[in-house]
Amino acid sequence: MSIIIPVPTRAPATAKVAATAVQITADTELQITVAIDQHWQVSRLIEDIADVQALASMRRFYVDDFGYSLANQVDTSLLALGREFNNGTTALTYSTAFIGSDGTTLYNSGTPNAAALTDAAIRRTIQRLDDADTPMDRRYFVIAPSQRNVLMGLDRYTIFNSVGEAGRGNTIRNGLIGDLYGVEVFVTSKVETATGAARANLMFQEDSLVLAEQLKVRTQTQYKQEYLADLMTADTLYGTQILRKGNVAGVASGGFALMTP
Repeated sequence: MSIIIPVPTRAPATAKVAATAVQITADTELQITVAIDQHWQVSRLIEDIADVQALASMRRFYVDDFGYSLANQVDTSLLALGREFNNGTTALTYSTAFIGSDGTTLYNSGTPNAAALTDAAIRRTIQRLDDADTPMDRRYFVIAPSQRNVLMGLDRYTIFNSVGEAGRGNTIRNGLIGDLYGVEVFVTSKVETATGAARANLMFQEDSLVLAEQLKVRTQTQYKQEYLADLMTADTLYGTQILRKGNVAGVASGGFALMTP
């Protein structure tokens, strides 16, 4: 099954000439097809002896664990779309991504040149979004744990003189990076590892990616007499697609990748 999402293109403004009809912009709308073809599940058998002798919270642990595993899978599917940012391909080479040290040099997976994030690279990437007229609200920066470590070591992101954070609100105390220049930062170990062992840290606007869930996470249990156990299964059904990959006339670029160790 698939769904079709329209992608409106920006219409140019034209001067109105007195006593003449308005100029009509031709309909050149694009569309994106999202295939709902990702069906993932997690299952466990809970033996009768374990069910009888274990704590009552055992089932709750499994339910929480199933939800975590499936959420990780959804994150993995979405983050893989970053390969296509800046008009890239689906290949793991990230040939249109930039390195984290300057945000300008293209990543080379053949002779890996990935480098740790710097403030200059982050600001350069924000400018790229601005240059592409990408909406300024709901921008996100998803980084690897190693780069959270790097950012916490940059004084301009942590010291009071730069950020004005005091007490428990200080990054050094709570470990949170928070927003950087209006871009909310998230940390995940699911950041994709590209060819050349570089990690793809993604900065993007929310509308650049699509997650279509036909079936949200559900949990079911069935008693299996042949095993004298309960079969517990959780599953979800969804599809993902990139909506704004960049370099498309009239459509704002959605995001960029910064390659780091």
